[in-house]
Amino acid sequence: MNWIILIIAGLFEVAFASCLGKAKETTGSEMYGWYGGFLLSLTISMLLLMKATQNLPIGTAYAVWTGIGAVGTVVIGIVVFKDPITFWRIFFIITLIGSIIGLKSVSH
Repeated sequence: MNWIILIIAGLFEVAFASCLGKAKETTGSEMYGWYGGFLLSLTISMLLLMKATQNLPIGTAYAVWTGIGAVGTVVIGIVVFKDPITFWRIFFIITLIGSIIGLKSVSH
């Protein structure tokens, strides 16, 4: 269950980073809506991370949380924000995914 909580926390990290990207593209009240989404996603992500670290090693939990956030944010960047797709970006994202899976497999 703690791993599921940690994965959800990582997805909310992707959400708060995405909200920052959308806020940068907008103005006025729409921009404040995206900043509100950022604050809400950030709060939920942190609370879930705190919950997960009660039973998982902090180093592993934090690395997995940031890894999920990094991979998810790059994917959102490519799909939503039209960030460039290069060989090295994909190579390092695959390497990061492998590292996340490795950390999970060696953690109790």
